[in-house]
Amino acid sequence: MAPKYLTGDRAGIKEFIDRFDSRADYKRKLDKLGIPAETDEIFGSAYSAAIYISRILKLPAPKNKVFILGESGIEVELQSESVPFIGGTDPALRRDMTPQDFTSIADGSALDEDVGVVLAGLDFHVNYLKLSLASHYLRRGAVFLATNIDSTLPHSGSLFPGAGSIGVPLTNMAGAQPLALGKPSQAMMDAIEGKFKFDRQRTCMVGDRLDTDIRFGIEGKLGGTLAVLTGVLKKEGLESSKLDIMPAAYIDRLGDLRI
Repeated sequence: MAPKYLTGDRAGIKEFIDRFDSRADYKRKLDKLGIPAETDEIFGSAYSAAIYISRILKLPAPKNKVFILGESGIEVELQSESVPFIGGTDPALRRDMTPQDFTSIADGSALDEDVGVVLAGLDFHVNYLKLSLASHYLRRGAVFLATNIDSTLPHSGSLFPGAGSIGVPLTNMAGAQPLALGKPSQAMMDAIEGKFKFDRQRTCMVGDRLDTDIRFGIEGKLGGTLAVLTGVLKKEGLESSKLDIMPAAYIDRLGDLRI
């Protein structure tokens, strides 16, 4: 029997897109679905961000600390690259803003002088306090990065705010866009190619979003792009004459493929 994810089974799709960020999280999901994979074969946006910060950005210590707007998956990947961080799942930040917070953030006493990067990802506990801290780090010159720019997150048959929506308040305050390290960033494509040594012309990008997945494949000059209609993208959306991004082909679900 084919794994539920490959047959397009709705329960299987839900399991695959459930909340996870790290490679270890991906592997656990794939194991559960019966899809063989090793951790080193997985390259997610959180891992891409960790690689960029540690191996490309290479800020000198101790000014290389990251303030995270996100969940534990980002923390796991930063730890794998020995990148120091604060924020994230810190329970001390899951509260309302107080008058004292305004004062201490404004005068800098609540800020960590070693923070050199603000990394925005999918944060299920985003609040005014975290946004205030992140914006003040950016005002002090921190590098603005994002794990990905997905505006929505498909879940339970509906759409919810995605990682790309979390950083919008910071973008408005900073007046600048973050460097996104997930799809469709070609920095991510180059990193994947460097690690896996694959032939782009013999590679097909499969995804359910035109603005990230399909654009990633087209701009990366892959041999093909395949849209799947079991997620964000629907058939009526593909038939719009206003689209500037089109996949080479599309199918209703992965189970329609003959493999």
